[in-house]
Amino acid sequence: LVTFSGAVRNQTKGRRVLRLEYEAYAPMAEAKLAEIGQEVASRWPGTRLAIMHRVGTLLPGELAVVIAASAAHRQEAFRGCEHAIERLKQDVPIWKKEFFEDGEVWVGLGP
Repeated sequence: LVTFSGAVRNQTKGRRVLRLEYEAYAPMAEAKLAEIGQEVASRWPGTRLAIMHRVGTLLPGELAVVIAASAAHRQEAFRGCEHAIERLKQDVPIWKKEFFEDGEVWVGLGP
């Protein structure tokens, strides 16, 4: 069993993060997460995933995402877990807004 957990950082590019706000298009996000699980099972037979990504307001130190991959052998579990987080970040409709002392920015949409 391999796990990955992603926590809210307390700074980005030298700016102190006060909080993050995550939004998602839930029906599509759930479908994409299921698709990722199917991909992993297809690429690494016998590997199973559990993925949870929070939405709403999160503070530094709180967990935003947790992934667990199980397989008979560690290599498949590690690869499945890594594949899952990379695909989640690329394709799942979950958006992140960072709030700083001097402003805010949607991640991936601004400088």
